[in-house]
Amino acid sequence: MRRVAITGVGAISALGRNTAEFAESLRQGRSGIGPIESTDVSQMRFRNGAEVKGYSHQPYFDDRRADFMDRFAQFAVIAAREAVADSAIEWTPELRETAAIVTGSCVGGQSTEDIGFQEVYKLGHNRVHPLTIPKTMANAGASHISMEFGITGPSFTISTACSSAGHAIGQAFWMVRSGMTGLAIAGGSEAPFSFGILKAWEAMRVVSPDTCRPFSKDRRGMILGEGSAMLVLEPLDAARARGARIHAEIVGFGMSADACHITQPSAEGAARAMRAVLRDAGLAPEQIGYINAHGTATPANDVTETAAIRSVFGPHAGKLAVSSTKSMHGHALGAAAALECLASVLALRDGVLPPTANYNERDPDCDLDVIPNHARCAQVEYAISNSFAFGGLNAVLALRKG
Repeated sequence: MRRVAITGVGAISALGRNTAEFAESLRQGRSGIGPIESTDVSQMRFRNGAEVKGYSHQPYFDDRRADFMDRFAQFAVIAAREAVADSAIEWTPELRETAAIVTGSCVGGQSTEDIGFQEVYKLGHNRVHPLTIPKTMANAGASHISMEFGITGPSFTISTACSSAGHAIGQAFWMVRSGMTGLAIAGGSEAPFSFGILKAWEAMRVVSPDTCRPFSKDRRGMILGEGSAMLVLEPLDAARARGARIHAEIVGFGMSADACHITQPSAEGAARAMRAVLRDAGLAPEQIGYINAHGTATPANDVTETAAIRSVFGPHAGKLAVSSTKSMHGHALGAAAALECLASVLALRDGVLPPTANYNERDPDCDLDVIPNHARCAQVEYAISNSFAFGGLNAVLALRKG
């Protein structure tokens, strides 16, 4: 099996319009959480989110093309453009025919769908936008990336709630490692800030009224986020042969299902996924130096994840650095794992571990080194990135410093 390098990275999120801005926000511990501006939230119990502030399609797409694309699909293409440019890949007809695209999205084109429902049910119109279906479909991000670069190889989208992008990157990694494809673009995208889905999240009673404080005793819930992160994956030997920059390696992927509850997390299920990634990577627990936690800041998740980490890593758990970057970029649902994988890549590449922002008070039930509030300079060789979704579907990625 081949080693797999990450040679291109791209992002757009509440922390910036590109990877450099994203990385700087993480280093500064700068939260992108603030008042929601793109949707009227005057009737909501919560008013804050992690938005791409002031976003307009016009710097990225002409009006005609944008009319075919929901916001989430626009984010996917923007991040993919940056990742492909960063990789400096030279396209050939053969590469375009064999390259893969694997994306994750939890809810797809929610803004478009919401507008359609308002047209029919609220305004009483008999027609909706003729492109409603192609704009709402969750695979639109992958489809528009394929058209952007003329890629005709295997392209598909995975929807496993908050683990969607983790499963997407993991599948792409396995495809490159096995020789099924010589290059893959993988990641996730999401844009959930529309009235209907915000109301649905309000009904769940898991969204914080102020901000996201993972692992802090006074945490009050998650904060929704949006954006996209994309990675270019290729065989390490091929990347080295063409002189590509190696941001990091993906060395393992693990999955599990809780098989116990549709919303409540399971320490046993999370632990199985972490053990699976260590087996796939051929790593001992003691080799891991950093964990980018799922860390949603809900009362149940953070305690459960702490217990899972202690179960897998034993005494080494006390030596691990663990942080939740959702405290800064919010919970971007299907894109969350991609943003967090990118944060882990940057931590290994730059030797700066991102903090858990907004942290106030130690919780004895979350007794880990959570890198509170300030980034930490540290050279780490291996990291894992956790994603544990509603429905009990878990995905964990293992990374090595490039």
